[in-house]
Amino acid sequence: MIGVVASILGVAGGELLIPTLVLLFGADIKLAGSLSPAVSLPTMLVGFTRYSRDRSFSVLGRNLAFLITMAVGSILGTFIGGRLLGLVPSALLLPALAAILLISAVKVWRHSRHKP
Repeated sequence: MIGVVASILGVAGGELLIPTLVLLFGADIKLAGSLSPAVSLPTMLVGFTRYSRDRSFSVLGRNLAFLITMAVGSILGTFIGGRLLGLVPSALLLPALAAILLISAVKVWRHSRHKP
């Protein structure tokens, strides 16, 4: 189900996968975070193939500066997060994940209400 929802939304699935692994399967948050990229990779590859075929990526050319900024930020964030993984206690990660998901949900809700 996560793959289906992730593909429809155009995301890798980590937003859904990590909470599912932690809340439904009782996985440690660090284990869930490590599993997420490995499980998300097939979803991303299928999504990339699908979006490539129907020319959905054409919008990226018109937003190249934003794409590059997001890509560089993502790479730097991944590097820094990987270095901090052993230093940040699991007890801090779960509330942080909950806060991020809650803030994201509120922002998506507000954004969707203002669309015609």
